[in-house]
Amino acid sequence: MLPLLAMIGVLIIIVAIIIDNQPKQSPSPAIQWPKAPFATYVAGAGIVEASSGNVAVGTGVSGIVTAIYVKWGDRVRAGDLLFKIDDRDLQAQRLPAIASAKEAGARLIQARDQLKLAENVPDSRAISKEDMNNRHSAVAIAETALALAQARIEQIKLEIDRRAIRALIPGKILQINIRPGEFAQSGVPARPLMLLGNDDQLYLRVDIDEFDALRVKPGSPAVAFVRGAPERQVPLKFERIEPYVVPKTSLTGNGAERVDTRVLQVIYSFPPAALPVYIGQQMDVYIETSPAEPAQAPHPDARAVRQTEHAS
Repeated sequence: MLPLLAMIGVLIIIVAIIIDNQPKQSPSPAIQWPKAPFATYVAGAGIVEASSGNVAVGTGVSGIVTAIYVKWGDRVRAGDLLFKIDDRDLQAQRLPAIASAKEAGARLIQARDQLKLAENVPDSRAISKEDMNNRHSAVAIAETALALAQARIEQIKLEIDRRAIRALIPGKILQINIRPGEFAQSGVPARPLMLLGNDDQLYLRVDIDEFDALRVKPGSPAVAFVRGAPERQVPLKFERIEPYVVPKTSLTGNGAERVDTRVLQVIYSFPPAALPVYIGQQMDVYIETSPAEPAQAPHPDARAVRQTEHAS
């Protein structure tokens, strides 16, 4: 009996060893990376933006927001009202200004009547020259007073209009960061009060590492891929290269990514119907380079980043 049990134990151990040594399938990566569509290329991260640029709407006058006339995703035309700053102080000044203008108008009519009466006296000797000059001066002073009063009304109207913030370009409301009752600060806030952009055509701002900048030529073909869905891709139309190399601010999230570098920004475009994406979304972009051009050795750090990205 004991030899039989020993043999069964040995068989169980052998089967367990065989099963444990079988090759295991490695799990699929959580994020699928696109395959480069060109034989020679440079790659970069791109940010989708409106063709007008993402316009940060602000206010030239600080104050309490009393009303917001749009919501997220609304399409607006140039001149449409976006939001309003409290203008009750100006409205309070408007009525006295209108009354002052009416008073100035009445004084002008009175001065003109006095002048006309003197000019119509049959005997010119009845009115002294000094009195006549004073009547002319009274008319001129009254005209000036009326002009000042009317100018004050126009000034108040313009100040009230400054507190009604309007769209200067047609586009879509992308972001709203204010609510009625909040204080809106004038100037350039770190977070825009409202973000507006024309999305009839989408632009893609691609950051190219400064070490690869000279390999990108104007008009180079390019393809963009949606991150995490490499089957969703779109060919791009070249728009321009911005000739000023800027510090890198768009990060991919890769742990080996260099941040102490500068990038050349290349602008491409594509129609929204070709690939539905959101403005502000990040995409992977491949730009074809000339095969006749000898490949320039990338900076070791840049190569490390790309290798890490492709291996991820």
